[in-house]
Amino acid sequence: MKAILTGHTQGLGAAIAEELLARTIPVLGLARHANDALAERYPDDLSQVRIDLADTDVVADWLAGETLRSFLANCSQALLINNAGMLQPVGQLDVLPPEAIARAIALNTATPLMLASAFTAASTAVADRRILHVSSGAARSAYAGWSVYCASKAALDQHARAAAMDGTPGLRICSLAPGVVDTAMQAEIRATPDDRFPVRARFEALKRDGALARPDECAFRLVNYLLGDEFGLAATADLRQLAP
Repeated sequence: MKAILTGHTQGLGAAIAEELLARTIPVLGLARHANDALAERYPDDLSQVRIDLADTDVVADWLAGETLRSFLANCSQALLINNAGMLQPVGQLDVLPPEAIARAIALNTATPLMLASAFTAASTAVADRRILHVSSGAARSAYAGWSVYCASKAALDQHARAAAMDGTPGLRICSLAPGVVDTAMQAEIRATPDDRFPVRARFEALKRDGALARPDECAFRLVNYLLGDEFGLAATADLRQLAP
């Protein structure tokens, strides 16, 4: 078994990477920076590619190479976890810079879809292939100020639904909302001015009341679900609603 994971250097992505590596599952991590701490602990099982996943031209050039196909060679089970994402830009439509919108859609939507297609094409000899999009409750409930983030995550949900209908042999896919996790993104949300995100107080209360999930706990449950028999039976799911 081998896993490809985007955004493996911080937050939930780093916790997922550590959970996979602790289970002796080799990981190919894709991110702008390296995770030196994990590389030191798991030198034989962690491979890393430094890449700007918000630049679709760069991603397309990398996918045209042999790294992905070579990594997936000679494995019986292959995993793709599209975790990397960004919250910005936040605010009403008239204050959102077009270039920031483009980068967010590239990172949150275009690159995961590109990776999913390339992963499927490169793993035709693998009997069990699984794609997990890290989605969000924002994909299913709209928030003022989050038009770009909500739209980009909703696209992942629809991609999973449609791809599941394709019935590709040996391929399972799910767009999974992990819940509210105590990461740098949550700190970013709490630091957003009220005029850009009117319900900021709700997220401040989640932190104050200890209602945020720890990244390691979330990663443990996420990986359990990804590897379990029920993965892919539903194209979209919420980790908080699944059995522990």
